[in-house]
Amino acid sequence: MMETLKRKNEELAALLDVSMILNSSFELEKNLLNAMKTLSEHLDMQRGTITLFDRKTGELRIAVAHGLTREQIARGKYRIGEGIVGRVVETGSPMVIPDLGKEPLFLNRTKARIEKDNVSFLCVPITIKDEVLGVLSVDRIFDKMVSVEEDLRVLQIIATLIGQAIKIHSAYETERQKKEELTKELKNRYSLPNIISVSDKMEDVIKTCLKVAKSRANVLLRGESGTGKELIAKALHYESDRSNMPFVALNCAALPETLLEAELFGYEKGAFTGAVGAKPGRFELANKGTIFLDEIGDINLSIQAKLLRVLQEHTFERLGGTKTIHVDVRVVAATNRNLEEMVKAGKFREDLYWRLNVVPIFIPALRDRREDIPPLIEHFLKRFNKEYEKNITINPDALRYLIEYAWPGNVRELENTIERLVVLNESGIIKADELPAYIKDKISIKNYTSEGSLIVEKERLEKERIIEALKKCNFNQSKAARLLGITQRQIGYKIQKYGITSISS
Repeated sequence: MMETLKRKNEELAALLDVSMILNSSFELEKNLLNAMKTLSEHLDMQRGTITLFDRKTGELRIAVAHGLTREQIARGKYRIGEGIVGRVVETGSPMVIPDLGKEPLFLNRTKARIEKDNVSFLCVPITIKDEVLGVLSVDRIFDKMVSVEEDLRVLQIIATLIGQAIKIHSAYETERQKKEELTKELKNRYSLPNIISVSDKMEDVIKTCLKVAKSRANVLLRGESGTGKELIAKALHYESDRSNMPFVALNCAALPETLLEAELFGYEKGAFTGAVGAKPGRFELANKGTIFLDEIGDINLSIQAKLLRVLQEHTFERLGGTKTIHVDVRVVAATNRNLEEMVKAGKFREDLYWRLNVVPIFIPALRDRREDIPPLIEHFLKRFNKEYEKNITINPDALRYLIEYAWPGNVRELENTIERLVVLNESGIIKADELPAYIKDKISIKNYTSEGSLIVEKERLEKERIIEALKKCNFNQSKAARLLGITQRQIGYKIQKYGITSISS
């Protein structure tokens, strides 16, 4: 009676330990091996082995084993229906061999059992919803005190736990791979070298960003609306060591004062009317990553004080809460306002200004870098042609209008304009007379139609200088770019723009 009770206690302890082990982490192989060790310690089951079915190869392979050497594990390969392990997978039913020495089906492929007499072999399928994932097998020294049915019952429970752990791990790995692929795609999309630009001014911006990206320094992006401040903020994040962590953006001007504080710092249940549950703020969500605060100049002095504390001490409390929350967040802020004037007028805290303004980056307006307009138009045409399944091009006259237009809305306005032109175009070519009236009305037609216009003359001279430099440098683009005082990226674009070849004269 005492032996039976002791055995029952060991079974319960084994089941509890195995369950805790399998749920302890996402290190599946380590967890499975520890589970096999636990079976050996509690229930005296030797050579605990988990053999899994590989759908790609159609083979059964030992995944983990307690009591086998690496060489023995490597030999543990079976086909479905082959040997006892293969038969269990084929039938989906457990098998028990009371005495291995008398069983012809037992292949002993691992060569782990020199003495097979008086050794029982128990093998149960690992299944989830009628899908056989593999096999759990153990050796048992024959013992009249313990029935085979009792051993099988315990092993089947453990096999179920293992099957669930394998499925959860498989789902986890799938999501992890998706996240890695998405992060890789985002890194490529928002890579600083991939930002579309050929102008000197934007090249300077990109160089500064590359220098500061991997640091912990806060960055303040300055520039007009629509210049691409959020794009630069994302590029800073994905070029940094925090690229695998969250990037969280918040437009401070888009929310009323009462909601902005809750969005930034979160709130506890009952903090205000309608707070039916606790909610983390953007700073919590961005922990270990980057938070982008757009239109930072629009926040009031009360929130400025709380924001200053986060920047100084990396701590805050949720609305209605008393628990201090610690975060590690890199702050990238942006504004189109004159913060210096706001500081003088007492509308923006000077201490917060200096905390944010560690590395200021000024993004020039599109009208101040007109050479970036053609490659941007080309990029947007490609994107919207693909999106709307069209093949729209733009003729030179229309392009010149777009280059000369001031673009008060900057890149955002250009993007929206190109999308509209692609959507409405039916001829396949965007012509000057199809451009919005407000663009054509702002530009003098003489600038484009006259053969001796300033723009035409400028382009002719630029082309001649590039050809001359290329000839001097034996058409080595890197050397020619240095001679002209421009980047290799810029000369590559201009060579393409003017159709220059090695035989150009």
